Order: sequence, then C-alpha cells, then structure tokens
Amino acid sequence: MVYRYRIATVFGGSGFIGRHLIRRLARTGCVIRVPSRQPADAAFLRTLGSVGQIVPLPVTIRDDRSLAYAIRGADLVINLIGILAPSGGGSSFEAIQAELPGRIARIAKQEGVARLVQISAIGADPNSPSGYASSKAEGERRVLEAFPEATILRPSIVFGPEDGFFNRFGAMSMVSPFLPLIGGGTTRFQPVYVGDVCDAVMQALATPDSMGRTYELGGPRTYTFKELMQLVLKETGRSTRLLEIPWWLATVQAAVLEHLPGKLLTRDQVRLLRTDNVVSGALPGLAELGVQPTTAEVIIPTYMDRFRIGGRFSAPAADGT
Repeated sequence: MVYRYRIATVFGGSGFIGRHLIRRLARTGCVIRVPSRQPADAAFLRTLGSVGQIVPLPVTIRDDRSLAYAIRGADLVINLIGILAPSGGGSSFEAIQAELPGRIARIAKQEGVARLVQISAIGADPNSPSGYASSKAEGERRVLEAFPEATILRPSIVFGPEDGFFNRFGAMSMVSPFLPLIGGGTTRFQPVYVGDVCDAVMQALATPDSMGRTYELGGPRTYTFKELMQLVLKETGRSTRLLEIPWWLATVQAAVLEHLPGKLLTRDQVRLLRTDNVVSGALPGLAELGVQPTTAEVIIPTYMDRFRIGGRFSAPAADGT
C-alpha cells in the first residue's frame, strides 16, 4: 500500500470504531485531527501515536465555521459520527446522519480535501420506515452530491471489545431473567469485526478505484438474532432464558423504554429489526477491498468472558449454559 496523506481529520474518532481506525492511521505517519465537543474526551487517543501526532480539536458540529476549522488543510476526512437513537438538543437522525455528513462533504470539497470516507450502515434506504435507515441513506445522498469522489462504507453490526451490541446483551444476561427475541428472533445479521472495518477503510484509502463507490461490509457468516443471543449465552456461561416477544408487544414496550435513560429500546429500532441486516450482494464488499473477514466466534470469546459467572478466569459450562 502507498499512503500519501499528511493530515487526516476523523469525525467521531473517539468512538468505538474510531479508536481502532486511528491506531492504523497513526502507523502511516500522518497527523490526525480528532474534532470533539469536549477535546478532553479524546485525549486518550494521543497514546496511539507519536508525540503531537494525534490532536484533539474543540469543534461545534452545528457551526460550519467550526467544521471548516477542523477540515482546513487536511488531505483526508473520515466521518464516523452516527447515533442509534435521537437524544434531544438537536441530536436528531436528520441533523446527525443526514445534514451533518452533507455539510462535512460540502466543506471538505470547498477546502480541497483529496479523499472523503463516509461510514454509513447496511440497510440505508430512503424508503425505510426506520428513521435511522432513511437518514443514513439521505446522508449518503448528500455526501455524494457534494463530494462525488467520496467512498461510502456500509457495515452490518460491528463487533469488538468495546462494542455496544454483544457487551449490552452480555451485561443484560447477568441481571435479567431473560433475553428478548423481538419478532421471534428471526431477523438476520452479518456481524463484521471492527478490525476488518478499519482495514477496509485503510484499503479504500490506498485504492484510487474506491473513489465514488459504495461498499457493503459483512462478516463471513449470517446469524439470526436468536443465534446471536445463543452465542452470548454460550460465551458467558449463563442459563438466561430466551423469550420471544411479538412485534406488537415490542412496539408497546419501546414506546415506554425510549423515554427512559439509556433508551434500551425505541420504536424506531423495532421498525429497523423487521429488515434483515445482511449484505445484498449487489455491491462490492470486503473481498473487493482485499480484506479477509473474521468470524465472530474467534473474537467474541476474548472479551465476553468478563460476563461469566465467577468472572473472566472462570471456565464456561461444557454445554454453554
């Protein structure tokens, strides 16, 4: 691979995917700017590179002048920002996943940025009843309208040590008498390892052919939601019951839970779960970027063991329950 980028700006760099990506970017020798509302929250990233190589910046994402300050002089811009549920205060799906990507793309084009990578999601669809999925699609449209050479990456659910999926259900298995199977747990997923997503970004940046293209990133195997919950219980050694919850009841529960701290479940997430989260096969993916996908069974045991009865160093039951 040949990298020619001197300065990179990574929006959302202090998040789950960001910390893994910045480690890879740092190895190329480029200076990495990490815009953040609270730069102190990104200070931990400094240790991933040389002294002065990783620079947290104070940025207000609602202000175009602030965005331009973070982008100006950069050769490369990556946008990782996304939300699973609106949180008020202007943090709506429209503002964060549709408007913001378009504004970043427009300013990046104005500032002469060479490459732009937008992290979207499998299931991005302008006609989706889910606000999450439709806003992701609108964000893609606005990015490509302003910056036609941008590369769009659509991962399925991303797993890894700090993920918000397996860790959430692992923690739930410790305290809840059951794990929910919404809609019977038949929705299909294609979990992709965070390291593979970051390798895909790096490969795309090293490949001019990726400019203007959209990639779907999925792991080597598809699972139903029920199979993923069974995998959680196997790795945690828990005997927590799996409880099927019909769609109508999940919607009623979500109408209450989405107003509580933490937003354990929202009605939009229930709508999103009605559609399989797997690659379509109509777009290029990891293979076209030269990335060999990693199976969930290889990685998940390295971090889910902390949810076992007796702690990390206890052995799971022979039958996985």
